[in-house]
Amino acid sequence: MPKDDVILLEGKVIEPLPNAMFRVELETGNKVLAHISGKMRMHYIRILPGDTVVVELSPYDLTRGRIVYRGSLKDYKGG
Repeated sequence: MPKDDVILLEGKVIEPLPNAMFRVELETGNKVLAHISGKMRMHYIRILPGDTVVVELSPYDLTRGRIVYRGSLKDYKGG
């Protein structure tokens, strides 16, 4: 799947779930189920409840996403 059609949103981690999954509340108020991207896993970047994260959503399923950055969307450089 090409990465040009993804939706990037900022959210706050509400609760950690098993298998590196997290419940994230987006800035729009929606709650999604998100997992950590492979590079964040590889570099042992820890995500804790209350952290601000950037979530990548597919336009096909807006209830699941991938956490691609720990921090605010304005600091995210992409890729």
